[in-house]
Amino acid sequence: MKAAQFSRFGGPEVLEIVELPDPHPGPGQVRIVVHAAGINASEWKIRKGMLSFGAGLPQTTGRDVAGVVDEVGEGVTDVTVGDRVFGISDDGAGAAEFALLTFRAIIPPALGFVDAAGLPCALETATRSLDQLKVGAGGTLFINGATGGIGGTAVQLAVARGARVIGAAGPANQNYLSLLGAEPVTYGEGMVERVRALAPDGVDAAVDVAGNGILPQLIELAGGAENVVTLADFEGSEKHGVHFSNGFADGHAFHSLGQVGELIEAGRFWLPVDRTFPLEEIAEAHRLSERGRVRGRLVLVIN
Repeated sequence: MKAAQFSRFGGPEVLEIVELPDPHPGPGQVRIVVHAAGINASEWKIRKGMLSFGAGLPQTTGRDVAGVVDEVGEGVTDVTVGDRVFGISDDGAGAAEFALLTFRAIIPPALGFVDAAGLPCALETATRSLDQLKVGAGGTLFINGATGGIGGTAVQLAVARGARVIGAAGPANQNYLSLLGAEPVTYGEGMVERVRALAPDGVDAAVDVAGNGILPQLIELAGGAENVVTLADFEGSEKHGVHFSNGFADGHAFHSLGQVGELIEAGRFWLPVDRTFPLEEIAEAHRLSERGRVRGRLVLVIN
């Protein structure tokens, strides 16, 4: 099969399309013909050598996938050959013609493959952070970095839980943030004051998606480090006593894959796709993801 791979750490130019053996599912796994694969920030960080999960070189890439089941492993009863599914590539090799999935769900009828491929990691990460902060009805949540894939997902999931959401984004994304259901504020000097103008007593909880060094301000707004979770600032979390949420250490929230369909069908959740690319242009997709300021998701179209 064709797959994206890198044999050394570095910039997007280290990515290449190679031929690899076709994978086959083991117990509990399914194989899908990949129709689309999402791009996540963790992938370019791994490619650059900024993150390591013990894998050697060469490495494949790609976690979020959507496609059609064409093989099922022993013990699989939730899906069958021919089903449209989305989920997480077990070996981080979703940017390929085939992928193996343990964590998966049926694609909601309202979604195509491209839209579904943008969801899995964002859904899991956002749900995990909201669960850790016990976000629910009647509370006020502040999200720092509220318009990317994870931030935009967290906004909508929190609103669906009945929370009031205040979100920080750049000037160009203020209207978009309002459409997602949050009360927008801009980044930069005076942000804490702008949040307090909306919530004079502060907020009940805060999620840091942007990782731009403002954990002390979030602690102040949320009334303590225990009310803050960061998804992007590991060094700051250690310095300020904030929990750094990590699905490998904290336990995952992949149950969210099977729950989002109800919100989608009710018109209460959407995650826009900013741009699509063929597999052969994965380097450009990584380049844009690394540059930041993407509204929604970047997705590879494969089959």
